[in-house]
Amino acid sequence: MTLSVCMIVKNESDVLARCLACAAEIADELIVVDTGSTDDTKEIARGFTPQVYDFPWCDDFAAARNFSFSKAAMDYVMWLDADDVIDAENRAKILRLKETLSPAVDMVFLRYDVAFDEQDNPTLSYYRERMFKASMGYRWVGEIHEVIPQRGVAEYREISIQHRKLHPTERGRNLRIFEKMLADGKQLDPRQKFYYARELMYNGRYPEAVRQFTAFLDEGQGWVENNISACKDLAYCQAHLGDAAAALGTLFRSFAYDAPRAEICCEIGRHFFDLGQYGTAVFWYETAAGRSPDEKSGGFCLPDCYGYIPYMQMCVCYDRLGDRARAIAYNEKAGLCKPEDKGVLYNRAYFQNQADGR
Repeated sequence: MTLSVCMIVKNESDVLARCLACAAEIADELIVVDTGSTDDTKEIARGFTPQVYDFPWCDDFAAARNFSFSKAAMDYVMWLDADDVIDAENRAKILRLKETLSPAVDMVFLRYDVAFDEQDNPTLSYYRERMFKASMGYRWVGEIHEVIPQRGVAEYREISIQHRKLHPTERGRNLRIFEKMLADGKQLDPRQKFYYARELMYNGRYPEAVRQFTAFLDEGQGWVENNISACKDLAYCQAHLGDAAAALGTLFRSFAYDAPRAEICCEIGRHFFDLGQYGTAVFWYETAAGRSPDEKSGGFCLPDCYGYIPYMQMCVCYDRLGDRARAIAYNEKAGLCKPEDKGVLYNRAYFQNQADGR
């Protein structure tokens, strides 16, 4: 199959060449849509493709992405952000995918790694809709946190796109777009209500975020993964406002939507850890470590919550409970997850000093 890679960009001169160099190796066609750059973004883009277009910015990411897709002429269309990177291994996988993908497949979901630890291991990862059969006429929806609704035959592939930001997103941009939508009389759908509450949280407006998350959950119209994430985020806001009891109740509320997620169990463990109830904390960290991530659920996955974090926390809990042998054992389990982790190495030295009587 042939592949169009489509991007929307604005003032991305520091990262664009890095992304386009990756995309050029996998694409039969590169399409770059500029939404108002004042730097040399367009000049950089023209060094890789003649298909550089202008699109007047209108606070609508879906509209800009749909314009970029409208210029595509290949069998399948793929989107990238300017600060995305595809390493050599995953570029090779995409080239193999182009040769082997069944024409019956309409959408392809790829892994999106968006946060990393000091050893460059992904700490936040999820699957996103990434490639689309052009003849299906897929359309983006949502002015902000845009998405292409799933339909047709979908396939998941173990191929990773890495989101490597050099600079943070413009503070308040997403919240401003949501508030403009509301001022214009826009009725938010359940997914938008969830993300609006998140933007309030990210901008430190915790009382408003609590109200919006609560309303979103009480309406009962949300997707299960958003419901679980909303419980975790609502609990964070409640704890930040000093209501630890409400936060704990909200974390337990997430169990009404699906089996316990390790991310939630780690938060419950931290609640009891902070209270000094280390035995209870161990129970929840053990539960977290015993869960398996459902990476293809579409929800946000924090891989460390399924191993490294609960092992490290149980190391500390058992140390404070006076069970040095178990503390050491769990530190070594954490070390299997991250052999060069500074915390693991520090703990080894700490336990050695204890053994030496220092």
